[in-house]
Amino acid sequence: MPGGRLTQPERQQIALGLADGLAYAEIARRLDRPTSTITREVMRNGGPTTYRAELAHRATERRAHRRGRAAPREAEASPQPHGRDAEAVREYEEVFTNVIMATGAPTMMSRVMACLTLTDSGSLTAAELVQRLQVSPASVSKAIAFLESQGLVRRERDERRRDRYVVDDDVWYQSMMASARSTAQLVETSRQGVAILGPGTPAATRLENIARFLDFVSESIARAAEQAREILHTKPETTPDSTT
Repeated sequence: MPGGRLTQPERQQIALGLADGLAYAEIARRLDRPTSTITREVMRNGGPTTYRAELAHRATERRAHRRGRAAPREAEASPQPHGRDAEAVREYEEVFTNVIMATGAPTMMSRVMACLTLTDSGSLTAAELVQRLQVSPASVSKAIAFLESQGLVRRERDERRRDRYVVDDDVWYQSMMASARSTAQLVETSRQGVAILGPGTPAATRLENIARFLDFVSESIARAAEQAREILHTKPETTPDSTT
């Protein structure tokens, strides 16, 4: 099985495989590569619907160039806790960021969210985010404002009276409920349009169907979030053959 970085022809084969609807495992088999390599390559470069071979190749070259320039600084970095592989963690954070971006979140907001989520404490100060992400304080401030508005991050004061930005176990529940409320508002607005456009007209019928669909989805999301909320506060069971 070949090792090393993916070549441009291999990336073109990945793009063709995705266009044909092939699973990552099948693409990996055809290239004689590990499935994890293909998964990581696709998710760090826009996901299966927006992956482009040429763009992915250029992005990889840019990342390699940045790592080369940052090598002296990284050499002084503190070792990862719990014996983690620093390079593997860095690559996973990049993949996780791209998955968040694929949901429609802006780049910087996705980077901040991934950075917070992957810390053991689940919280960082603005200064710590600036240092970890190597971005400006203004960029962090803007990203935090967006994430707070979405219910994904909350702030609290630490013992030194600094703002800490926190992703806790309940954040995803609160975010899902906020999404359900937003969808419910769209349902109400759609139904207002039915009366204005005239029941039975093509446009009004379209709005009514949209409202019925979104109403069902909104209620389902809220009900599922309530039922599953406890999962966010439980420790996953492990078995002897569990992998991390």
